[in-house]
Amino acid sequence: MSWKIPDIELVNISKYRGELMGAAMLFIILFHVGLPREDLFFGLRRMGNVGVDIFLFLSGVGLWFSWTKRPDLRHFFANRYWRVYPAWLIMASAFYIPDYLNGGGHSTSLVDLAGDILINWDFWLHDELTFWYIPATMMLYLFAPAYMQLIIRHPVYRWLPVIMLMWCILTQYVTPIHHAVGHLEIFWSRVPIFFIGINCGEMVRRKQTMDGASIWMIIVMFLMSLLSSIFLEQVKHGEFPLFLERMLYIPLTVSSILLLNRLFRRLPAWLNKAISFVGGVSLEAYLIHSQFVLRYIERWNLSYWPTFFICVVITLPLAWLLHEGVTRAVDKIRR
Repeated sequence: MSWKIPDIELVNISKYRGELMGAAMLFIILFHVGLPREDLFFGLRRMGNVGVDIFLFLSGVGLWFSWTKRPDLRHFFANRYWRVYPAWLIMASAFYIPDYLNGGGHSTSLVDLAGDILINWDFWLHDELTFWYIPATMMLYLFAPAYMQLIIRHPVYRWLPVIMLMWCILTQYVTPIHHAVGHLEIFWSRVPIFFIGINCGEMVRRKQTMDGASIWMIIVMFLMSLLSSIFLEQVKHGEFPLFLERMLYIPLTVSSILLLNRLFRRLPAWLNKAISFVGGVSLEAYLIHSQFVLRYIERWNLSYWPTFFICVVITLPLAWLLHEGVTRAVDKIRR
């Protein structure tokens, strides 16, 4: 009697969205906790950076669901920005205003301060990375409806992420382009995975499956991208353009999501619920953990894992309070 590997159900990307986002947030905190280059865990710890790519892929899938359900620009932008912008405005003000008053150097004038709070313009102008993921995401939201309309009308344009990959190479090595926009490498190298997520949204929505035998290909893809990225970080950190590694993050992101789904199917319900809780407050946790929690914990000079766990324990209640407060205020305003 032959044993057949169960098919890979792509709908699980939606089913376990909360758990996937929770795992991604924990990966990002692991990435932000400091560790000496000489530590053998350094390369693997750097892989926590892929949490950003997981967020962007899942965001792309979610936007496709939202757009196909109600293709209305006003509704689309209202839902997106009411979810993100109020929390951003609060935490950006909490960071940049005291920094400006204390001469921290991020904002050099009142105009600069206003730009940093409203749109984080020093990220766009000077690659200031304090909260870079939020303005980058809001920028991607601006272009998402046009892209989704385009691929609905002309499906061949689903290949546009290939051009986006080419653009990453041009911004690194074509000198005039590099001088103009090369400082935004961290943004350009994450654009393809966002639009690939949109491309995959229809397969998830239609509950398509992959042959169970493809799990071996997925495992190979995962191991090749993970191990090569760990090697680059552990052995050659600082010796290569980061966008090269982030090209490896694309297959690492997709394969990680598919493998994590198989893991979540087997975890006890209470653990899935706990990880999903982290995913539910991931926006707020991202805004809070690094500048408002971790920077103070690291002054205690604890080892890596105690620092990580203390950061998580403090961050999550604060993130929940911010999430609940903003959600209730927004609901009242919108009503």
